[in-house]
Amino acid sequence: MSDPTTKATAPTPDPARWRALALLCLAGFMVILDAQIVILALPTIAEDLGVTDGHEEWVMAAYLLSFGGLMLLGGRTADLLGRRRVFVAGSLLFLLSSLLCGLSWSLGVLVAARVAQGMSAAVFAPTALSILMNTFEEGPERNRALAF
Repeated sequence: MSDPTTKATAPTPDPARWRALALLCLAGFMVILDAQIVILALPTIAEDLGVTDGHEEWVMAAYLLSFGGLMLLGGRTADLLGRRRVFVAGSLLFLLSSLLCGLSWSLGVLVAARVAQGMSAAVFAPTALSILMNTFEEGPERNRALAF
């Protein structure tokens, strides 16, 4: 007969991980939304800032080039400095750069703010995926989390 006090019990997963998943999904949504909303608003942005020489495409290109070019570096930074810390820093930078985009008074300021947005998205997008992969156990639970 075995002693019930010597049974090894598997640790129960933290139920807060599903709230973390919601936050990580929101981060991914913001990256996609930010890229898409500018496409719709570009004519209005060009009109409001008085851009008449066709340089308004730099608003979109600044974000996409900095985002795509720095994504590997953002993921490696999270590995070296800590996923949670880098995710929070990237999110704060994204918030501040989004505010600067909304307050931009010239095309140059808007393009610089879009570069900062792309850089911050390149930091927190791969970090969010890394957090998700390390939060959920491999198997059906992780598959369910990735499906969101």
